[in-house]
Amino acid sequence: MTVRINPSILSADFANLASELRRIHTADAVHVDVMDNHFVPNLTLGKPVVEAIAGSTELPLDIHLMIEDADRWAPEYAQLGVDSVTFHAEASNAPIRLARELRAAGAKASMALRPATALEPYLDMLGELDMLLLMTVEPGFGGQKFLDLVLPKIRRAREAIDGSGKPIALQVDGGISRDTILRAVEAGADVFVAGSAVYSAEDSAVEIDVLRNLALGVH
Repeated sequence: MTVRINPSILSADFANLASELRRIHTADAVHVDVMDNHFVPNLTLGKPVVEAIAGSTELPLDIHLMIEDADRWAPEYAQLGVDSVTFHAEASNAPIRLARELRAAGAKASMALRPATALEPYLDMLGELDMLLLMTVEPGFGGQKFLDLVLPKIRRAREAIDGSGKPIALQVDGGISRDTILRAVEAGADVFVAGSAVYSAEDSAVEIDVLRNLALGVH
């Protein structure tokens, strides 16, 4: 099993972002939450800051767009040279076309679903994606409690991905910690976004390793 830990910098100190990025040098990628105060009730950062982050770390950037009108804006993030761009299904009118545009721009295409958004209408387009993100909290704020009600959806997604025969990653985002990561692993997730659990730790790099080893069953 391949496991990836992508810490969210939503919990980082934005006034010292370069040093905060160095704290997570053991990560597989940096999860960057872009919020527009419309799709979600919070405002974070945009393209100029994403460009600055890209220039401050050797780690791949995993961009999570919690913004309206993803069809218009998401390709511009892909053109920044980031590794992956995630758009929300609820914010896209043409998700298949958008996924293809992201790939054409050189980024991996990922689609996110809110906890209450049904998985089944999107199963036929799994082959257009490199990753599926299932939110395990309501998007918009860090530090929320993991929603166990999403676990059955994660299981169904894992079954569909395995059935497709394609190397599609299954990411979970929200409330991931030492206490919850095993439940997400057992349900079938293999990419884990951890924000407050990583950045509240005394040694963020060590905490990332701990979470990875827990997910791998290493004690």
